[in-house]
Amino acid sequence: MRSRTTRRVAAVAGLVALSTVLTACGSSDDKDTKASAASATVDLAKAGCPATIVVQTDWNPESEHGHLYEMFGPDAKIDAGKKSVSGTLMLDGKSTGVKLEVRAGGPAIGYTGVGAQMYTDKSITMGYITTDDQIANSKKTPTKAFFAPLDESPIMVMWDPKTYPDVKSVKDIKAALDKSGGVWRYFAGSAYQDYLRDAGFVSKKSQDSSYDGTPANFVAAGGKDMQQGFASAEPYIYEHEIKNWDKPVKYALVSETGWNPYQSEMAVRTADFTKLTPCLKALTPVLQQAEVNYFADPKAADALIQDLVAQYNTGWTYSPGVADYSRKTMIDIGLVSNGDNKAIGDFDPARMSTFFDTASKIYTKLGTDIDPSVTAEDLYTNDFIDPSIGLK
Repeated sequence: MRSRTTRRVAAVAGLVALSTVLTACGSSDDKDTKASAASATVDLAKAGCPATIVVQTDWNPESEHGHLYEMFGPDAKIDAGKKSVSGTLMLDGKSTGVKLEVRAGGPAIGYTGVGAQMYTDKSITMGYITTDDQIANSKKTPTKAFFAPLDESPIMVMWDPKTYPDVKSVKDIKAALDKSGGVWRYFAGSAYQDYLRDAGFVSKKSQDSSYDGTPANFVAAGGKDMQQGFASAEPYIYEHEIKNWDKPVKYALVSETGWNPYQSEMAVRTADFTKLTPCLKALTPVLQQAEVNYFADPKAADALIQDLVAQYNTGWTYSPGVADYSRKTMIDIGLVSNGDNKAIGDFDPARMSTFFDTASKIYTKLGTDIDPSVTAEDLYTNDFIDPSIGLK
């Protein structure tokens, strides 16, 4: 299994041509690999993709979704009412022959799970799913993932370092909270908390499922309580943008405990996988290259993200400072990386197998009606990943 500590934290540059789906037209004298990729062409329409590829995201527009917004060009059209943006799906400034529509999640869809939304609205081609949700919903809304833009889950727990100077990792939290009487606040229904309790990382009395995504309770506790969040967002927000807090927090990734799903993996309805296979084979390297391009030069995509957040007006705010912190942190701590090979976006089979066993036991204990016949291998594929496309 690939461990987080051995994963390369890459400084991003451009990359190699998309050999399996692109017809190269550039010369060998190109000065960088992005210029080389920009001189290539790809036709997703000929590959059998829908005229418009519709992607349902799991939250408001943010840097974690940067590879999607990287694929829009100057004809991107925002529909503020529907909380969506559409336009020609571009690769390195060239049309791929189809349209792309990206829909916001979270408040935009009434906090409905992406899997459930995909089965309610069949116009959605693919959506952002997490591995634990795939397992929990394997019977009712089965999905199969084909691209993982995040190599590590950004879910973390954060705390006040002045209140808890001796807490250095998740392993230190149980004793600290038991002593202080503080709680670990999280979103209701988060199965990872059941795992953490069973594995001895937190006491039941210290668990508080009242988190609603706002800072009020954390601030009111004055540092006594801990709280879940995204490592790529909240540490910056609380230090720089929460006026009643306005100081640093420390954090640790939940993945360090052994609960390590893939977050925001791109997946299709399982029943549609075979039909969409020709499209996914051509599209996946485009997604890989788009992510590489985003981290190499995020200006255009970030400008679009800022515009979308403003026009959607869901109550969500996303400053340029958060975006900059997010991109840097995703690279610095390996949330986005090539893992132990040269490819971005692939799944680690050993990790998937281990997590499947771990999560299945938790969901069985919780009485979740999971498909008894589903296996870890049913949840994902690496078949469409171009092994030459990754961060450098």
